[in-house]
Amino acid sequence: MIARLSGTLVEKQPGAAVVDVAGVGYQVAIPLSTYYELGEPGSHVELLVHTHVREDAISLFGFFKRFEKEMFSRLIGVSGIGPRTALAILSGLGASDLVESVRARDVERLSAIPGIGRKTAERIVVDLADRIEALRVPADGGPVTDSGEASDPDLRQDLVSALVNLGYNG
Repeated sequence: MIARLSGTLVEKQPGAAVVDVAGVGYQVAIPLSTYYELGEPGSHVELLVHTHVREDAISLFGFFKRFEKEMFSRLIGVSGIGPRTALAILSGLGASDLVESVRARDVERLSAIPGIGRKTAERIVVDLADRIEALRVPADGGPVTDSGEASDPDLRQDLVSALVNLGYNG
């Protein structure tokens, strides 16, 4: 099982990156938050990886922060949520906002993510409520500035998230 990749970023686009490790290029599916944390192609990167093995494929899902990977692991533990859907949820909300939504039992906010219906959102809230109760959300992930207005990088992230959720891959 691949748990971490450390190498040179070959290319990146919203939703995916290619990391060269000792001459082997690994394609890794990533949430938008990780996309923004990665440097430019040619820079050194380290990603925490979830390896998903199916009968017909081996897929890698990469995360810049441990908290994102932890939330991804908890999401795929919910009945009916696969890795692609979990990645879409993290790209649509972000790990910290997901925790807030589950704690607030905000089904409407979760069901606003493309591909997540009301029943799935309710299942996420019910299944994750106990699993995230003891989680401490990292302090470095607020989506709003002190003035209460979205900052420019956040606006950009929201725009890219909308495009990815609409099916645009770059």
